[in-house]
Amino acid sequence: MTSITKKLALAAAVVAAPFAVATSAVAEGEKYVLVSHAPDSDSWWNTIKNGIALAGDQMGVEVEYRNPPTGDLADMARIIEQAAASGPNGIITTLSDYDVLSGPIKAAVDSGVDVIIMNSGTPDQAREVGALMYVGQPEYDAGYAAGVRAKGDGVGSFLCVNHYISSPSSTERCQGFADGLGVDLGDQMIDSGQDPAEIKNRVLAYLNANPETDAILTLGPTSADPTLLALDENGMAGDIYFGTFDLGEEIVKGIKAGVINWGIDQQPFLQAYLPVVVLTNYHRYGVLPGNNINSGPGFVTADGLEKVEEFAGEYR
Repeated sequence: MTSITKKLALAAAVVAAPFAVATSAVAEGEKYVLVSHAPDSDSWWNTIKNGIALAGDQMGVEVEYRNPPTGDLADMARIIEQAAASGPNGIITTLSDYDVLSGPIKAAVDSGVDVIIMNSGTPDQAREVGALMYVGQPEYDAGYAAGVRAKGDGVGSFLCVNHYISSPSSTERCQGFADGLGVDLGDQMIDSGQDPAEIKNRVLAYLNANPETDAILTLGPTSADPTLLALDENGMAGDIYFGTFDLGEEIVKGIKAGVINWGIDQQPFLQAYLPVVVLTNYHRYGVLPGNNINSGPGFVTADGLEKVEEFAGEYR
């Protein structure tokens, strides 16, 4: 990370374009497409866009970001098919639902396109679809580690605010947390939707109906930010144990203020940056890492927040 962060200032002009990245030093024929499952409204993915922008600039290749605007996975499957048909050197894609996405990914591999799975899915699933490797955070394992940590802090019950319940990887986070605590998930997970006002209202309603809840787990800024507002409103901010996946500006502020106990950093910058570097070097020199790369989980607490706070929502 040290060598990467030294170059961040040099990439400032590159990261301005949020959806498509084309560098001035594009090597002829070298083009990659990153396909995510994220809706346009999810700001967490800006870090992914910044990651491919910097990698594309440094490697001298073209990298394009594509996603289903509403987060619809059937739409994402079509985007993968379209990306493969455009003839790129490689596709970097999430695998948030194996049943929906494995077919188009396998078809891309069969057509001769090299694929790296990033962010969601598992190393085993990446191998099954024929991908070169997996770069990301095993979601169940991360949830389990968070649950073990929370159990050690005295937590016995919780609310998991799932803002993307249609994605199995999101539910794996909640299930892993419950298993780490040694309790049944049951009705401790709610489908919050993605509308901030609705998320806030559903959190308030759950806590009002279940006032003895020990902890809250959110799955990223989309659910964490409105939950912070809910806790401010009902007076529980700082009094209820609060952990979250991922980072963002408001999450970092919450950690610094002592309202959020920790955030799980899966390092999305690396999830985007490394596949571009790996694919480019593979195509140029035939070199490929021998193992999958786990980018997380890492727990971010109030200690050592300086670098995280400086780059939250941009590179962290």
